[in-house]
Amino acid sequence: MITPRTTGIIGVHLWGRAAPVKELEAIAKEHKLRLMFDSSHGFGCSLDGALLGGFGECEVFSFHATKFFNTFEGGAVVTDNDVLAEKMRLMRNFGFSGYDNVIYPGTNGKMTEISAAMGLTNLEDIGDFVETNRRNYHCYRDAIASVRGLSILEYDESEHNNYQYIVMEVAPYFPASRDRIVEVLHAENVLARRYFWPGCHNLEPYRSYYPHAGLVLPNTKLVAERVVVLPAGASISQQAIFGITTILRTLATNGNER
Repeated sequence: MITPRTTGIIGVHLWGRAAPVKELEAIAKEHKLRLMFDSSHGFGCSLDGALLGGFGECEVFSFHATKFFNTFEGGAVVTDNDVLAEKMRLMRNFGFSGYDNVIYPGTNGKMTEISAAMGLTNLEDIGDFVETNRRNYHCYRDAIASVRGLSILEYDESEHNNYQYIVMEVAPYFPASRDRIVEVLHAENVLARRYFWPGCHNLEPYRSYYPHAGLVLPNTKLVAERVVVLPAGASISQQAIFGITTILRTLATNGNER
């Protein structure tokens, strides 16, 4: 996918699991490309014991309300590059350098006081959130382990992780399709969701710009058609998880029957 027009690579730390940093660094070095990381899912997670945030030219965190660490809205760019850091500071404040002196393209990216207060409050309890998420992960994993055709995406417990996402993959031989599973769960008021569905390349404007993108994205298609993200977080109880996994075990027996 690298052409003469390519200037950089964006690696993604997906669902709290680190991207293949060393491999991407080698590709970037070979082709003289910049490397940055999307760390939206990676707050509090690590690679080889090093917390995410220090790899590549920069890493970008999301603090949106749906993320593990949130400030209602917002995010952060973290970098060890002093020149890039200064550019980011200018960009978040309309490009102002001093009073009435605009020297760089910018936008209004400043964090509000209430968002900052929300973030500081969440930081105080970050350890408790991790423990709750870890409990949920083990409950789901253990309950589904014996169900043939369903598997929970596993986390490397030797690393730091936030355990926020409970990602279930549905094998082709499972008696119910992935979409049927989501339909049944929704009917029972379980807000599971298809993730990366239907894939950006199937949505506008990309669908028109790159009509044949699907031909070179077999893994995207595979993930988009097989993955379900199950409810998690501090508000879900072990009893609720037991109810959800009971529905899944029933589907393993009854399949697509209504």
